[in-house]
Amino acid sequence: GQVWYNTTSNVLKGQAATSAGTWATVNSVNTAKDQTSGAGTTAGALNFSGGPPGQAVTELYNGTNWTEVNDLNSARRATGGSGASSTAALCFGGITPPNAAADLTENWNGTNWTAVNTMNTARNFAKGTGTNTAALVFGGSTGSGGNPPITANTEQWNGTNWTEVNDLNTARNNNAGAGTTSSGINIGGYVSDRVANVELWNGTNWTETTDINSARLGMGASGATNTVVVGYGGSENSSSATGKTEVWNGSSWTEQGDLSTGRQYIGSTKGSYTSALAMSGSTGGPLGSSQTAVEEWTGAGAGQTRTFTDS
Repeated sequence: GQVWYNTTSNVLKGQAATSAGTWATVNSVNTAKDQTSGAGTTAGALNFSGGPPGQAVTELYNGTNWTEVNDLNSARRATGGSGASSTAALCFGGITPPNAAADLTENWNGTNWTAVNTMNTARNFAKGTGTNTAALVFGGSTGSGGNPPITANTEQWNGTNWTEVNDLNTARNNNAGAGTTSSGINIGGYVSDRVANVELWNGTNWTETTDINSARLGMGASGATNTVVVGYGGSENSSSATGKTEVWNGSSWTEQGDLSTGRQYIGSTKGSYTSALAMSGSTGGPLGSSQTAVEEWTGAGAGQTRTFTDS
């Protein structure tokens, strides 16, 4: 039921929906990672790759604690990632030491990473959507170390091969992505400066839609489709990272509760808008440092247990 009474403790509790999204700090990852990626859900997540200079470290979250598991075959940073569970994920692209753009793809089966067919276009600082059997990668830099040229190129993964499909309208890197191969979203990024541009993918084409309120790069994003999404963190300038969080309802963006620690290049879970993790990343700026911090998002409309008092 929605209301219950504990006769032992004489406490009355009820279940109510949250009116606005909030972040809460949870247990940190073991290894600080910048320019990292993620997959899964708040009950079972992966955090993998990152820098500096390039890491193969993979960590598994069971809803409470992080455990180091088998590494990627190729250490790298600035990768893209997809996957709706901690037992099936994909890691693609990135920067391999010392500074080369990678076309590498690795598939996670819950125990090990396996190198699979490479992307058609090597790139870094690109993001993606989907699962380990149906994914998209879009945008990014094809130069070394995140340098130009930037690309609008989009590729679709069918579980075996990458195929080039229709490009983004605006080439960019350091973007964020969420959704699926039939309902994707591309958020923010960098062109010649930070941009607020948002594009929606319908399975065939990208269409420009309403901008986020704050132009930035290096955001995290979570959402099962492109109709309800949460975007968080990133940097609005070169001196610091932000904790700003914006929620997309299919037509407009609304600012809600900030991350406790402003971070950019965050690893993101890929599932629900109402329940997401922001994993590690960097505080940004010239003195910015890699982080171990993890925060959990509870979106508006999620169930929340409340204790009733007589006050």
